[in-house]
Formats: sequence, C-alpha cells, structure tokens
Amino acid sequence: MRSMLSNRLRGHRRGALGFTLIELMVTVAVIAILAAVAYPSYQDQIRKSRRAQTKADLVEYSQMAERFHTVNNTYAGFALGATQTPREGGTAWYALSIERAANTFTITATPQGMQAKDKCGTLTINQASVKTPAQATVSGCW
Repeated sequence: MRSMLSNRLRGHRRGALGFTLIELMVTVAVIAILAAVAYPSYQDQIRKSRRAQTKADLVEYSQMAERFHTVNNTYAGFALGATQTPREGGTAWYALSIERAANTFTITATPQGMQAKDKCGTLTINQASVKTPAQATVSGCW
C-alpha cells in the first residue's frame, strides 16, 4: 500500500512540475516576434519626440530673431542662445546653426547620432516661417 501511494505521488509530481521544452521555445519565439515588431516602432516614437522638441526650439529662436529685428531693424547681429538641442544638456540630438543677413535668416537643425535615422532629416525655418522639409515632400515633419 505504501509503495502504491509513493508511486502515485511521484507520478503526480512529474506532471505538475514546470514546462516542457517545446512550451518554453514557443513562448520565447512569441516574445521574440513581438519584440521585433515593437522595438522599431518604439525607436520611431523616440525620434519623433526628439524632433518635436527641436521644432519647438526652432520656432522659439525664430520668434527671438523677429523680436531682435523689431528692435534693431536687422537680423545681422542676432545669435542663437545654444548650438544644440535639447538645450538642457546631455546628448545633442540636433546641431543648430543660423545664416543671417540684414533682412533674412535661416535657422538649421542638423540631426546627430541616432537621430540621423529620422525620416525628416535636416529641419530649417526662415524669416518668412517657411519650414523644410515641406509637408508635401515628407509628411509629418512639421
């Protein structure tokens, strides 16, 4: 009687202990497929948020240039407050530069590092608020 009981317990234990290798491999495969789909989308969203910060910086600098022009009647002496975005420091995702003349300016944000893979590439804005890349050429940039 005792040996029957111990055999039953052993047999019962074997069925209740963990997963088979096939179940484990199926789970790993499903996780790998989900990660392969989700990670590129996640990276695109990160680039999009960095681009949004840069667009806000470009518009802010454009407004500062307009205020400078209102006071001085020229853009010639205007300087950007920073040469990178984000301005708070850390990793620079865009390098900022300005080309100016008496009556015109163009502020350019050139992507750096991982941001260089962004679909929009280099962003610009000028004194007439013309932005590139234009909505007609690449959607969703501005």
